[in-house]
Amino acid sequence: MGLNKNSGKVIALAGNPNVGKSTVFNALTGLKQHTGNWPGKTVTNAQGYCEYEDKVYTLVDLPGCYSLMAHSAEEEVARDFICLEKPDAVIVVCDAICLERNLNLVLQILEITSNVVVCVNLMDEAKKKKISIDLPGLSHKLGVPVVGTQARSKKGLPLLMQQVDESFHNPSSQRPIKIQYPDYAGKGLTAQEIQDEKVKVLITTAEDICRDIVRYENKSYDSSDRKIDKVLTSKLIGFPLMFLALLIIFWITISGSNYPSRFLSYILFGIEEYLLSFFIWLGVPKFIYEMLVLGIYRVLAWVVSVMLPPMAIFFPLFTLLEDIGYLPRVAFNLDKCYKKCCSCGKQALTMCMGFGCNAAGVIGSRIIDSPRERLIAIITNNFVPCNGRFPTLIALISMFMLGTSASLGASVLSAVIVTCLIIFGIGMTFVVSKILSKTILKGVPSSYLLELPPYRRPQIGKVIVRSIFDRTFFVLRRAVAVAIPAGLMIWLMANVSVGDLTILVRCAGFLDPFARLIGLDGVIMIAFVLGFPANEIVIPIMIMAYMATGSLTEINDLSVLRELLVSNGWTWITAVSTMLFSLMHWPCSTTCLTIKKETQSTKWTVISFIVPTIMGVLGCFLFANIAGLFL
Repeated sequence: MGLNKNSGKVIALAGNPNVGKSTVFNALTGLKQHTGNWPGKTVTNAQGYCEYEDKVYTLVDLPGCYSLMAHSAEEEVARDFICLEKPDAVIVVCDAICLERNLNLVLQILEITSNVVVCVNLMDEAKKKKISIDLPGLSHKLGVPVVGTQARSKKGLPLLMQQVDESFHNPSSQRPIKIQYPDYAGKGLTAQEIQDEKVKVLITTAEDICRDIVRYENKSYDSSDRKIDKVLTSKLIGFPLMFLALLIIFWITISGSNYPSRFLSYILFGIEEYLLSFFIWLGVPKFIYEMLVLGIYRVLAWVVSVMLPPMAIFFPLFTLLEDIGYLPRVAFNLDKCYKKCCSCGKQALTMCMGFGCNAAGVIGSRIIDSPRERLIAIITNNFVPCNGRFPTLIALISMFMLGTSASLGASVLSAVIVTCLIIFGIGMTFVVSKILSKTILKGVPSSYLLELPPYRRPQIGKVIVRSIFDRTFFVLRRAVAVAIPAGLMIWLMANVSVGDLTILVRCAGFLDPFARLIGLDGVIMIAFVLGFPANEIVIPIMIMAYMATGSLTEINDLSVLRELLVSNGWTWITAVSTMLFSLMHWPCSTTCLTIKKETQSTKWTVISFIVPTIMGVLGCFLFANIAGLFL
């Protein structure tokens, strides 16, 4: 990555996954690099600027890695940056709770760079577990400055920057430890065997250092975490608890979003009348103000009123699980399932990222070392519904399976159905992963290291702020940006005629025969086609298309929307088929562009587009025809 060194000296932040490195980076730079209590969050270099004593330093947050031996993409990025970009200093962030393991990376970095400051983070967590660390003694043994910090509360960070600043003024104060390796010449060892022997020396050195530095007042300091892990990762109840957690999240989301959604709908659609009156008062031509209000504004009102409340609830809850440290346990539970599919357990982590955005899940696949397994994760990530599809699923379940009431029983049953859909989607990732690994992506599953980090008390306030601003508003902005041209285009298609039929009716009619075969209709199919830029606008497109027939002119809540759909021939079979197709169809344009960028291949981008689409068409065809036999 290109660096702007004119802003000051360049400081690299290195460290193991899950040591709070990105939290240190955020606190020093004021940026909002997404952090979470699970490995694999940072897979590229993030750059920011930190001011100290009237000087501006460029900080670079390197990917979390356990070593610089380049066994993974993260290790290659971190190693190449330190060796080739030659930063002016390196801050190595360590976890105070497991310092010995972290020192392996510290010792390697000390061998390749001359200016290092060690940041021992999570000192508050260590204190709770009655772990004490002799920081001056550690500094003496390593020969470089060592600073204890609590990055979440920003304690120790000013001292950290002071030590970095002083290291530039007094470089001779650094006398890093010199590792004494045996002479391997003439022993007939291969390059890999020599590397393994060097790792053993590093591990032994780290053990020797920690023996005198770290004191455990409570020898069973992590027993409570392990007891919880025995339950959450149990073969007997690990999976039921995992699905129960999903169920609770969806129930809270569904039951909590009903009233805010109705309120927003009432406000936004109420404004529509005033907008029309305002444009009429201005003397704007009817064609123009109907295009602006009934086309663009109505789609925007739907997107905001239906999408905002569920996202504002779902994202903080999901981020909470992330912050606590539960997601690595989910990956642990799913590891064997992916191994049986000849895939990689890390795919579970990319799947979790897909709940927020499938494009993020595709980018997250960089944490998978094997190119074959990385492609499998990319191709199957779309089977996990992203935030753009949740409002569609929830709305259809509420309208056609439970009624539009907001009773406790209805919300619980709705959450159960959504959870079942998610489980079905996860099952499809297993099925398709297995098919791919036995056909076009043959291979043996690789092994990997999965760290189960300690459970941490979540910072509720930061979780809410981060999830609302970094996720909810980000997704909403994207949806709004797509909804504006989509609303305009759909309105024009619905109001511009070719012969005696509108463009929209002609397009829907062309797709209708095929759509009927899989339980849909032409309008639903064209809504998915035109919704390619973003899944968030599929239902608004359906509304615009059905409204063009004159069935309804206003949508203000789910009961009215249900009337619109039923009047256009919808049944519960149509609703379920639409949900299945929403769960399994082509990725959105953002995800496709991300796939192209990540794979650097048009071929794999096309395959990633075709595979979920084929499964979606097949699934809808089977369901519609089987369900039709019983009616």
